[in-house]
Amino acid sequence: MAQLREFRLPDLGEGLTEGEILGWMVAEGDTIVLNQPIVEVETAKAAVEVPSPYAGTVVKLHHSAGETIDVGTTIITVDTDPGGGSPTDGPRPSADDLVPTLPHTHEPEAGLIGGAAPGGRTAVLVGYGPKTTTAVRRPRKGAPPVSASAPVSPAPPAPAPPARPSADAPPALAGRALAKPPVRKLARDLGVDLGALVGSGVGGVITRDDVQAATRGGQHPSPSRSRATTRVPVKGVRKLTAESMVASAFSAPHVTEFLTCDVTATTDLVTSLRRLPDFDGCKVTPLTVVARALLVACARHPGVNASWDDAAQEIVLHGGVNLGIAAATPRGLLVPNIKDADLLSLPDLARALTTLTETAKAGKTQPADMVGGTITITNVGVFGVDTGTPIINPGEAAILCVGAIRDTPWVVDGAVTVRKVTTLGLSFDHRLVDGQLGSEFLADIATMLSDPVALLAWS
Repeated sequence: MAQLREFRLPDLGEGLTEGEILGWMVAEGDTIVLNQPIVEVETAKAAVEVPSPYAGTVVKLHHSAGETIDVGTTIITVDTDPGGGSPTDGPRPSADDLVPTLPHTHEPEAGLIGGAAPGGRTAVLVGYGPKTTTAVRRPRKGAPPVSASAPVSPAPPAPAPPARPSADAPPALAGRALAKPPVRKLARDLGVDLGALVGSGVGGVITRDDVQAATRGGQHPSPSRSRATTRVPVKGVRKLTAESMVASAFSAPHVTEFLTCDVTATTDLVTSLRRLPDFDGCKVTPLTVVARALLVACARHPGVNASWDDAAQEIVLHGGVNLGIAAATPRGLLVPNIKDADLLSLPDLARALTTLTETAKAGKTQPADMVGGTITITNVGVFGVDTGTPIINPGEAAILCVGAIRDTPWVVDGAVTVRKVTTLGLSFDHRLVDGQLGSEFLADIATMLSDPVALLAWS
């Protein structure tokens, strides 16, 4: 006798209440195995592939791609005994024991992502989970299986003009275009209709190069979309970013100070460090030295590495530094952090920074890396921007903004010469950090970047 099992959307992160179905990796009638990825879901914290808790035959997909559903909603029915005949008319076994139904009034616990942070704020964003397994789509008759999560190779030059998917295309291309979430976001931002493109990736997957080629004329977006005004729903990471920034801006009294400094010695130091064997295999940049200078400044001024606990009416001075690095990703702004960064050697810090940024840009940041940050650096200099007034990451006391390093006329020993110069901006919560403390903290960082001997002496 057939055994029908219903699988409900689980809480993909602590305290989430809903998720958007980005795309199904299986179809009704497919045979699936235990823990096979069956659907890709995007929440405010992650875009992840959800594995099946059952093996058997897919009987019904209860929701379509693009739908946003509540946690605890049935998403798929699987027959775990497909050779057992027709199901009975009695109650169907469900996955209640695996995924409890969550009431709509459920609120995440304090300290969890999405829950209350010190000062009544919202905890910081999280990133994606890694995709470590491969799902196989049901092929057309006579067609080979298509891997739904196969790695996408760099795209060859896009064909021009493009054509609509042919009858020989994989089944997914005959309906909803195949593309990963970051590529879909890029297409929305650029106004490109994915349905009008032919994917050059493995299995017909549309790649970033395909979307970018469309804007250059290699492939052409739909004329009706190219100049039309579009509305992009605010959800996922963008939604939580907005909520977090509003909560921070209107709960923490921000003060921002600026300091322009000569960092020629720092750039010379970076050049020297790159030649040392200890730094082989890692990327050494001025940010490496900036991060070390900030960590040393935190040790000299512990009041900056702190949080405001509104409920207890206490200032929490953190014993260690979990250094957050703001990272621009295809899904939006993420702020993963390096745990106990103050305990790392300079080579280990350089490696940690390299891993953090590469992982974030690849969309594989783990949720655990997104919580517990105590102070943040945002590097707008990589975009050619001189400085900014950053908003403090929720639950922290300060954020350091690093601007572009430029060749600038500078007075040295009474003479004007060309030096490497940058402008630092420090935003801090004036409830925890007063003007003197913030100024001394920023001045110490500038001193160490201007003269790395001070960095060595104060470490």
